Amino acid sequence: IYVVGAGKAGATMAQGLEAVLGERLSAGTVTVKYEHAAPVSRVMMREAGHPIPDGAGVQGAEAIMHVAQQAGADDLVFCLLSGGGSALLPAPVPGIILAEKQQLTGLLLGCGASIDEINTIRKHLSRLKGGQLARCVAPAPLITLVLSDVVGDRLDVIASGPTVPDPTTFQDCLDLLARYGLMAQVPAAILTQLQQGQAGMHLETPKAGDAAFAHGQTVIIGSNRTALLAARQAAQELGYATRVLS
Repeated sequence: IYVVGAGKAGATMAQGLEAVLGERLSAGTVTVKYEHAAPVSRVMMREAGHPIPDGAGVQGAEAIMHVAQQAGADDLVFCLLSGGGSALLPAPVPGIILAEKQQLTGLLLGCGASIDEINTIRKHLSRLKGGQLARCVAPAPLITLVLSDVVGDRLDVIASGPTVPDPTTFQDCLDLLARYGLMAQVPAAILTQLQQGQAGMHLETPKAGDAAFAHGQTVIIGSNRTALLAARQAAQELGYATRVLS
């Protein structure tokens, strides 16, 4: 049994998994934001940059790919995802360097793009996001445990959906850059990668029905709504009349 993961809550999630599995957990690696680590015994805990990815995040992503690829059909892999997972899981495709992804992230944050839109582009410049971690893990069974910070809990958006099908395309990425007037500002290598992908020169992210997802399942173990409902219950116990507004 292996564990991989990324996100600001990754340390305490790893602690919880260790508490349940004990010595049955063979090994693993989880990347968290700087100053968000916690003591673990069987999992390698790495810290990296958020919201702008850094070199430590790239090293963490490489370690995650190494664990994922060594799992066989008779093994089991847990993936722990939480808010911040996208920035903490940087694995640029060949031809793209980290500095270019950092520049792109800054441009997207600065122009007001939504997290959905930012992650659409991130997926198509990554070796792990948008279902591609599932490709690395296959054929081993994969269980993804998610703490969602995304309204609506869309699995393809949370941490850029590294273990679930990706409905977005290279064309969507180019459309987003055009909509925000960024075509002339993004690094040339990134624009070339997206244009070549749209022309069919690069493999698309895996879609629903792909064999990579044949032995996977995902469980949302906590979300914004979970927290709201708990707050409502606590208020009701104190005698308040409550309503949750979406």
